[in-house]
Amino acid sequence: MAPENLNGKEPSDFTKTHAGRRWGYHLSMLTIDYANCLADRVTANHGLDPAALAGPLADRARGYTEQLEKTRGTGWERWRLLADPAGTRTDHVESVKSIANKHQGRWENLIVLGIGGSALGNIALHSALNPATHNLMSKGRNGPRLFVLDNVDPATFAAVMAECPPEKTLFNVVSKSGETAETAAQFMIIRDLLAEAVGDKSADHIVAVTDAEKGTMRQICDAEGYDTLPVPDGVGGRFSVLSPVGLFSAAMNGIDIDALLDGAHDMETRCRNPLLNKNPAAMLATILVELGKGRSMSGGEPKPMHVLMPYCNGLYLLADWFRQLWAESLGKKHAADGSIVFEGFTPIKALGATDQHSQVQLYREGPNDKVFGFLEVEDFGSAVAIPTGLGVDALSYLEGKSLAGLLNAEKRATEYALVDSERPNFTIKFPRVDASSVGEFIMLWQIATAYAGLMLGVDAYDQPAVETGKKATFGLMGREGYTEWLDKVNGTLGETLHKI
Repeated sequence: MAPENLNGKEPSDFTKTHAGRRWGYHLSMLTIDYANCLADRVTANHGLDPAALAGPLADRARGYTEQLEKTRGTGWERWRLLADPAGTRTDHVESVKSIANKHQGRWENLIVLGIGGSALGNIALHSALNPATHNLMSKGRNGPRLFVLDNVDPATFAAVMAECPPEKTLFNVVSKSGETAETAAQFMIIRDLLAEAVGDKSADHIVAVTDAEKGTMRQICDAEGYDTLPVPDGVGGRFSVLSPVGLFSAAMNGIDIDALLDGAHDMETRCRNPLLNKNPAAMLATILVELGKGRSMSGGEPKPMHVLMPYCNGLYLLADWFRQLWAESLGKKHAADGSIVFEGFTPIKALGATDQHSQVQLYREGPNDKVFGFLEVEDFGSAVAIPTGLGVDALSYLEGKSLAGLLNAEKRATEYALVDSERPNFTIKFPRVDASSVGEFIMLWQIATAYAGLMLGVDAYDQPAVETGKKATFGLMGREGYTEWLDKVNGTLGETLHKI
């Protein structure tokens, strides 16, 4: 039986108060409020019946929890153990800290070479947990300047390298196999630049996160003597941020990786609870899948568009990380049994309050095919007061208030506006943005994704459509053994005949 508490602390019950009703989970850090996804807020056509959540949907979720308990820590679900002190956590953290300590204080710049899951988590952690001005700070900065080259745009690559002399830079190459075309191309260029700049000291400038035993990058690392950290077995790229893939750059830049993993472990423990009203990941997945498929409603259209809208700039790039996780895990042509289903939801990112001025017109009066997730921060650490004394009547309501208060009022107002238009939405509240709460958020969505895969009947861990593009790229670039893909591409696309 999955544990129902953590270190003697009982998770609070699913809560409801009659006046100004708030439905949600009160976790060690995060609170999830999903009242606005229920029928009594957004009508039965567009919201879920609370009775269903207490009845058949709860029974179904219990079965999925039992399934996930059996597969936890096995196969492609070994990411569930990354934050567990009884899992792979201790070895990984010790290795990351050892290599980070070796390099701490030696470099002006840290450049991460990776793409997809090998980059998005790094970017999200840094954006959430370090100042927006990190790279501009002349003193008081936690670690070197950080650049993540997650694309092969030549202008961006050249601009970053012009700013980061190789002799003053540590390069973190993240690739399990070493054969991802984008990362491999970047690495080949960096290797030559280092050879020219520092000669036989090149190995001092590279830390690779790769397969522990096999693969092209492993062979290169062994031959060149690079420091290495493992991409753990059974941990796919989009589930890897809590492994050395994301932990090394975090540790190099002063992020408390122990607190990050503590928060993740707390959430992972709570999400093993068989009761739907005590399991936030199961509830989040249930709401999004039921609304996404148009089930458990009295009518209305399905809502396959899932918007994540942080009201905090630092959390915005966590929405990028979420997009890959949700899209690549659930968007599948085939079900796990091989039948054709074309499943999945389209994740969308937005930023409050900025996108109130660019997207909310569509969100309120366009198709009612979206579920909205807000991220709200209770304590920003600095509220930034709005001064008094301007003497303009039209702006007097702002005097003596704060930017934090204004931002959260904007969020509350948008929440109301969406409910007024019968648009379902939920809020994940951060009491503060710190390593522990970010760890909770990451684990919450990873486990919710595992639940959603079961609910949709798809394999959440493969990505065959992505592999097709990789093979076509190999063919176009002339890789041996892939000439048939060059023929396929040219045969399908042919000559450009229609252009203006």
